[in-house]
Amino acid sequence: MIMGGGELPGLLVDEIGGIHGILHGHVALLKKHFYLITMKEFLENRKHMSKKVQAIYLWWHKPIIDRELLQSLPNLKVIANSGVGMDHLDLKLVASFGVKMANAPYAVSSSTADTGMALLLASARRLVEGYHVAISPGMEYCEADLLGVEVTGATLGIIGMGSIGYKIALRAKAFEMNILYHNRTRRKEQEEQAVGATYCEKIDSLLQQADFVMVVVSLTPQTHKLIGKREMELMKPTATLINISRGAVVDQEALVTALQTGVIRAAALDVTYPEPLPRLPSLLISQKPCQSPTRGRRHPCSRQGGICQRQPHHRLWRREIIHC
Repeated sequence: MIMGGGELPGLLVDEIGGIHGILHGHVALLKKHFYLITMKEFLENRKHMSKKVQAIYLWWHKPIIDRELLQSLPNLKVIANSGVGMDHLDLKLVASFGVKMANAPYAVSSSTADTGMALLLASARRLVEGYHVAISPGMEYCEADLLGVEVTGATLGIIGMGSIGYKIALRAKAFEMNILYHNRTRRKEQEEQAVGATYCEKIDSLLQQADFVMVVVSLTPQTHKLIGKREMELMKPTATLINISRGAVVDQEALVTALQTGVIRAAALDVTYPEPLPRLPSLLISQKPCQSPTRGRRHPCSRQGGICQRQPHHRLWRREIIHC
């Protein structure tokens, strides 16, 4: 990794530490191979630093990659994205500068699948609400419907059967769930048999049958608002929608309406748009925790849910962090 003159290649990062900065624990490893340059240092001495930068490391989608930045880095060779999704990047623009892209497609598959199952279980058994009932000062008893619904024997519909979707199926099998899935391409027969999954060629068929619908797709122009008013109306009124992909894959306004009017039972969200949600009355009520910051991609070796339940107030509730 040492350059001809003995100098390490420059790696541009947004900042070190802080809210959006790379983790301090990663710095030592990066410094073995790169000379780290923060955006602050780059902007203060752009003329000198621009030729040193050969790579950019994106953390929490920062630094922002735009034409101006790319034009100012004549020796840039690669941009490394710390997560899986790259919907925040203009890949055609990056490629037009002859710059290669890299991401981490498998590093967070297991932790994201774990989060999907955690949201499913917590929404089914109403754990977050139960926690707040249990610690409330005047608590004497719980209503019977606070027990939630059964997971064992229920039908899980997985939309997107890539590496994460398949790991979710493996976990759902352990809970003796019936598994349906919809994907652009069908899995091999032996892969289906290993998890007991049934392929639904049409997404509508899955939506009509599933007790829990889990969305595990990348955000593309084709999947933007993939789950909207029509799709929710196809779901059972007792069904729960779980989104661990990207917030914009679900039509959030349609989801609020579906919860308000009882079209579906509940929603469990690892992602929203925007993040965090604005403090709007239709999306927020303070007494009940329902959604938490994106944590499906949080893992000791990586960078990174929430529950929305239809209740008498008929609102989409939100809270920053779930403690249960």
